[in-house]
Amino acid sequence: MTFIDVLNLVGGLSLFLYGISMMSDNLQAAAGNKMRQILKSITGTPFKGMLVGLGVTAIIQSSSATTVMLIGMVNAGIMSLQQAVGVIMGANIGTTVTAQLIAFNIGDIAYLFVTLGMLGLFFKKSRAMEHWSLIILGFGLLFVGLNVMSNSVIDLKNSVFARNILAQAADYPLLAIFAGMIFTMIIQSSSATVGIVLVLANTNLISFDGALYLVFGSNIGTTITVWLAALTSSSTSKRVALIHTLFNIIGTIIFATLTYLGYFNKLIDLITPGNVYAHQNVARHIANAHTFFNLCNTLILLPFSGILVKIAQKIIPQGPEETISM
Repeated sequence: MTFIDVLNLVGGLSLFLYGISMMSDNLQAAAGNKMRQILKSITGTPFKGMLVGLGVTAIIQSSSATTVMLIGMVNAGIMSLQQAVGVIMGANIGTTVTAQLIAFNIGDIAYLFVTLGMLGLFFKKSRAMEHWSLIILGFGLLFVGLNVMSNSVIDLKNSVFARNILAQAADYPLLAIFAGMIFTMIIQSSSATVGIVLVLANTNLISFDGALYLVFGSNIGTTITVWLAALTSSSTSKRVALIHTLFNIIGTIIFATLTYLGYFNKLIDLITPGNVYAHQNVARHIANAHTFFNLCNTLILLPFSGILVKIAQKIIPQGPEETISM
């Protein structure tokens, strides 16, 4: 990375945080009790929240987008921490089924939201219209920031050196998980990491088991986006980020152990056409493993969502700015 790349990375992060702050502040001003009631009704239980998170993420094809919007709503007091847990879990499932849906990358149309927000400000006729225009503008700016950050590390995504590191790490489970996590945290895209893993596995540079460990790590690494969104937000928002991280860490521990013992990898090979150990249909095996990891992790942890909330509240105490009763 050059000095300009680093500068763009910092600038993109600044835009991202500013967009989050703008969206959150104006959501709080514009929402009122009506939106609170609507969201409460559709996310009244962790299971309903899970379905909402799955549906939204499947449509917009970005778990990062869903969790970023979630941070904004929690920070604005529109959604409680308990409601957010199910949405987080659903978002993790939704992000794995995007290949089956029509491509819709919000980042590609970020400037459309910026334009719509600015037009709304120019032609505003009420305070409410101003708030909603700023919400749209902030939403666009946070994705512009994400795009700038992503473009600043584009060379890293295509780096032969980076691919070699992942290939070397794949032979060691803990190292592979760590490598997948760190690489995803840097490029802020689990999809990009999984894409590289698919390339490496398809070319037989890494084993199927090694690919699974890298994918598990990428699920932990992708939570960096929601942590960035929560940096300047309330302690409740930080708890959302912590629950998202805990969810993926616990899942990784469970399924990495099952993979090491030979159960999870053999299950995926059993339910997927072709013999992955004969290098048949490797990409489909990895995609199915990614989906089953998030689906099964949700089914396991959803009943314990209340415990996750209590753990988050214990680790991150209530801040002076927090006014939402849990």
